[in-house]
Amino acid sequence: MIWGRYLTAGLQCCRCRVNWHVKRHYSFLPDDIKSLRSVVSPDISKIRNIGIMAHIDAGKTTTTERMLYYSGYIRALGDVDDGDTVTDFMAQERERGITIQSAAVTFDWKSHRINLIDTPGHVDFTLEVERALRVLDGAVAVFDASAGVEAQTLTVWRQAEKHHVPCVCFLNKMDKPTANLNFSIESIKRKLRANPVLLQIPVGSGKTFSGVVDLLTNQKLIWRQRSVEDDGRTFDSKPLDPSDDPGLLQEVSEARVALIEQVADLDDEFAELLLTDFSDNFDAVPANKLQEAVRRVTLARKGVPVLCGSSLRNKGVQPLLDAINSYLPAPNERHHDLVRWYKDDLCALAFKVLHDKQRGPLVFLRIYSGTLKPQTAVHNINRNSIERMSRLLVPFADQYVEIPSMTAGNIALTVGLKQAVTGDTIVSSKASAAAAARRAQKDSGAAKKKGEQASVILSGVEVPDPVFFCTIEPPTMAKQADLENALKCLQREDPSLKVRVDPDSGQTILCGMGELHIEIIHDRIRREYGIETHLGPLQVAYRETILQEVSTTDMLDRTVGERRNVVTVELTVRPVDVSSVGGPCEMGFTEALGEQLSPEIKEAVENGVNGSYLQGPLLGYPLLGVSTLVQSVKMEPGTSPAMVSACSSRCMLKALKLAGGQVLEPMMSLEVTVGEEHLSTVLGDLAQRRGTVRDIQSRHDDKVLLGTVPLAEMMGYSTILRTLTSGNATFSLELDTYEAMNPQDQNTLLKRMGGLM
Repeated sequence: MIWGRYLTAGLQCCRCRVNWHVKRHYSFLPDDIKSLRSVVSPDISKIRNIGIMAHIDAGKTTTTERMLYYSGYIRALGDVDDGDTVTDFMAQERERGITIQSAAVTFDWKSHRINLIDTPGHVDFTLEVERALRVLDGAVAVFDASAGVEAQTLTVWRQAEKHHVPCVCFLNKMDKPTANLNFSIESIKRKLRANPVLLQIPVGSGKTFSGVVDLLTNQKLIWRQRSVEDDGRTFDSKPLDPSDDPGLLQEVSEARVALIEQVADLDDEFAELLLTDFSDNFDAVPANKLQEAVRRVTLARKGVPVLCGSSLRNKGVQPLLDAINSYLPAPNERHHDLVRWYKDDLCALAFKVLHDKQRGPLVFLRIYSGTLKPQTAVHNINRNSIERMSRLLVPFADQYVEIPSMTAGNIALTVGLKQAVTGDTIVSSKASAAAAARRAQKDSGAAKKKGEQASVILSGVEVPDPVFFCTIEPPTMAKQADLENALKCLQREDPSLKVRVDPDSGQTILCGMGELHIEIIHDRIRREYGIETHLGPLQVAYRETILQEVSTTDMLDRTVGERRNVVTVELTVRPVDVSSVGGPCEMGFTEALGEQLSPEIKEAVENGVNGSYLQGPLLGYPLLGVSTLVQSVKMEPGTSPAMVSACSSRCMLKALKLAGGQVLEPMMSLEVTVGEEHLSTVLGDLAQRRGTVRDIQSRHDDKVLLGTVPLAEMMGYSTILRTLTSGNATFSLELDTYEAMNPQDQNTLLKRMGGLM
């Protein structure tokens, strides 16, 4: 680890000189590196919990590094290619030059406390983005200005929309020869269906990019790179002058008029101000009024502010930090209905777990209400357990500083919670949860049918199903227990990693989100746990569904000890649409039966039915697109719920076999960016992989191929594409849907897998 670059001795005074007419100098001299202990603890209105999200290689980590440097928390700028950035601290990240797991850092900027999470851009690690966005209040979406919206940009944007997270867009890499502001803006409109609110105009393009014009203030911000080592701390800031380039003046004038009109269309309060006080000259509206309106538009998610710069060239990052403070919400501006029921009692969500060899499990918590203090007992509602939290830490990537308390709105790292996992709700006590439940019931005006606490649990993190699996074996049986412990720890850290044991062969099966995901897990077991494991061939995690509607009945009559258990279950299964990703299985009861059965028996039936969805009738793959309606449950007095569950499971198995099975294969959305000279070669290779082409678009001198291809045909594709194009192509894959496998391929799979399942 490269510690010396940002380890500090303590708080030093910040020396900052500002001349707003001529120069701004956001500078911390080499001896002024701040300590984590000096991070401001402001009022909740000045806290910003944000994430950096983007397609792979758009510049997220480089942007984060600049933010830490300009805010005074690191001594020197790290570089992704050199493997010495703060947030990419894992060995695998530094070797590959990509972000694999999200990293949290805390710093301050202009009296605001910023809790930032740098997220991965690779599709295999999309869960890291999901669980970060679940607890964040705002996000910065970083774009490559030469590429605009890319495949993974769409994925992370959808995740942000699902959690209603307001965003700011940063068009990075404006120094590239192919950078294009208008192209990027149009791609945001067209592909993301968002409403970009352009706040800056670039000065220069490509290699001549030197700064931006702020459309709110008409200030020109110029970074003059006087040497290769110029770190971008200082930049000139002055009002636009009539002597400036006429083309730039015209562009800025038109863009500012368009900005004012756009914001007036989106914000009624601003529109009224214009018509009342500035009807003669819209351009005379004060910058602070325009800024307030842009903030309201952003928080209402009616528009997304767009800024531009070049993080690698140290240009435009300070205005981005200002925009985070100005436009993204404080925790108290995000409304969580459930949290208000806790009032001033502790309510927090565990969203990430790490394992530290010295400290044990480290659990990241987002605090929604109350105050968190070390050496206190807390109640985990999901696990129904009480644990003592021994220490409380502030995270700075892989460095932590102990603190005495943490208030609502912040992100904290805790030591001592040995049972908590991602998605657990942590409260101060059972009594506070019960009190919150009573307030919730009072607000809703009706008692809940289920237990009280069910209504006061924070929604967890949605974990996607794995798409690949393989066997994993230790070098010797003596290492089997060590391997099981390593996999247990890694599963707790990464919920998208699934581990199961094959009931027939007894082999341990590793299930993951992609080739890279499983490769990283394999490497971590070797490095962190010292176990040289062997992986079997990678296989696709297919799914199964049924072909027709079937009704069936099953009876179970079994005597256990002196108790006779007799139960009869009648149910109907039918196929439902699986065109959407994950087409879930459903179950329910007829209305009359639902009212008749006790909660205990209903739960037993649900367990039996839902357990059957995990193993299909053909090859034992999980089921998709099956709807079950339970029509009748009859039983003799004294029949145990376990027997009801067993009968329901047996009835389901009979119904699924009668309904006929169909294998579903995962279909991937493929995007390949390639030079025109290699396009025909790539198309030919795609045709051999049973792929179909949806569209071919032009992007500067390259072609962007959009298609759909079975996942089973894409193993090792990165190596093959590199060979076909001499390394001059990039691609991304994302799960699109599941499709029925054609009969010939299904028969081949059945023959191949028959002896394995």
